[in-house]
Amino acid sequence: MCLMLFAWRAHPDYLLAFAGNRDEAYERPSAAAAFWEDAPDILGGRDLEKGGSWLGLTRAGRFATVTNYRDAASHREAPRSRGELVASYLRGAEAPKPYLQGVMAEGRHYRAFSLIVGDLEQLFFGSNRGNEVEEIAPGVHGLSNHLLDTPWPKVRNGRERVRALLGRAQGDLVSGLFDILPDRTVAPDAELPDTGVGLERERELSPCFIADGRYGTRASTVLLITRNHDVFFSERSFGPHGVPQGSIEHRFKLDASATADSSAAPRRS
Repeated sequence: MCLMLFAWRAHPDYLLAFAGNRDEAYERPSAAAAFWEDAPDILGGRDLEKGGSWLGLTRAGRFATVTNYRDAASHREAPRSRGELVASYLRGAEAPKPYLQGVMAEGRHYRAFSLIVGDLEQLFFGSNRGNEVEEIAPGVHGLSNHLLDTPWPKVRNGRERVRALLGRAQGDLVSGLFDILPDRTVAPDAELPDTGVGLERERELSPCFIADGRYGTRASTVLLITRNHDVFFSERSFGPHGVPQGSIEHRFKLDASATADSSAAPRRS
């Protein structure tokens, strides 16, 4: 993902209300969100090049999502795919905080990332460009290609728009979240970060929704988990220049007593 906006334990009816955009090169093969054939308790998209995921949820309520951390000065190749971090957590049974602590200890094996993992009780954030694992407090949060709640324009404005939706019923909440994600407004130059990619590229990457011919928003996702553990998951897919390519929707109830098959989890070391 390259933009995440979410209310965690801040809505009267929902444990989590999440909206996010996945930005990626259009040529990179991927599969739309579905329950995985090799792990049928996991719902999420699949990176068909490396086998990982950018966002997923299990029937037991384990949740994970990752974004890259944009820093051209420290760009380097790395042997491991960041999507592996999401898939490994979803396949496993390790509690979120120790899982993330283990990931952080091996962060040098991955290109720069920011990762969120959690369950029905807690959410945690960590980055191999940050200092420590952080428990995410109840409230409205945002993440782009930096650290949690870094006030880049689309994060700052997106959080404000999510706050305005708190208290709305599901239909209005879903439509309101999906109204945020396609925003193509370019931020003023004075508000742009300097991540080393140059002013023109900072402008191109500043909107919530990015649409060019080679790289852009491939998927927009809204995920709701009620306090009664009902799940609503909707994903809209896009091709070059933001052309819609279809949508999927899943509704189901979590089984908080379910456990993942930890034997299927790939080793991180």
